[in-house]
Amino acid sequence: MDDRTAAARGIDPTQAHPARRYNYWLGGKDNFAADRASGDELERHFPKVRLGALANRALLQRATRFLAAEAGIRQFLDIGTGLPTADNTHQVAQRHHPDSRIVYVDNDPLVMVHARALLNSSPEGRTAYIEADLNDPAAILSHPVLHDTLDLKQPVGLMLIAVLHFIHGDGAAKRIVSDLLDACPSGSFLVATHATSDFGSPEQQALYRQLVETGRSDVWTRPRDEFAALFDGLDLVDPGVVPASEWRPEPGAVIPDRSDINVWTAVGRKP
Repeated sequence: MDDRTAAARGIDPTQAHPARRYNYWLGGKDNFAADRASGDELERHFPKVRLGALANRALLQRATRFLAAEAGIRQFLDIGTGLPTADNTHQVAQRHHPDSRIVYVDNDPLVMVHARALLNSSPEGRTAYIEADLNDPAAILSHPVLHDTLDLKQPVGLMLIAVLHFIHGDGAAKRIVSDLLDACPSGSFLVATHATSDFGSPEQQALYRQLVETGRSDVWTRPRDEFAALFDGLDLVDPGVVPASEWRPEPGAVIPDRSDINVWTAVGRKP
């Protein structure tokens, strides 16, 4: 999509967007110069950031497989979808249960354009899309597409993958997660990943704070304790709160240093 077409669809190609920057780090082509420049700047300061993005994507696939194949979840609410790549949530879930239903939510119009074109459901299941912002969970939860696709009386897999760190402010993410979980019945699961500075040196942590304060990074990192608090009241699935690469890795996988990943992960079940 060129800049003129993007502008006509309400997309500002001059402003970096997290979904498009993530797409760039994953090797995709659905991004603009501003997204690449933002990604390159962060990578200059933190050379392993792309490795963290890849580990986060692989975690999404493993966690979805766990929910579908082991926990029996048949419906998913995936907020902060990002641009489609291989093995998205619905593809993994419907591989195990073709009747699975998935609602994708994102606030980038470009994501929705591609999602509607590429994220096709199995004949037995259903895939739907909502253009909305995680900052307004009430709008997501009241959306008619959500209620037309998912049965909120039955367990849901709530997927918040690499999206909560765009909610700025101490404690701000917990309120949003609580609102979303309150709408999910017993037996539902929360899967979340979140960027952290926990494993960086003091110098790296200071540099990152400066990038956020000057508006050169839109990722609000959180420490382990604040991330773990998002799962208060839930039963954590083993191995608990760990970096993305350490959550049920594939047999024989090489586990990177935690400082190379910088992404906390957990999966919890609502009693």
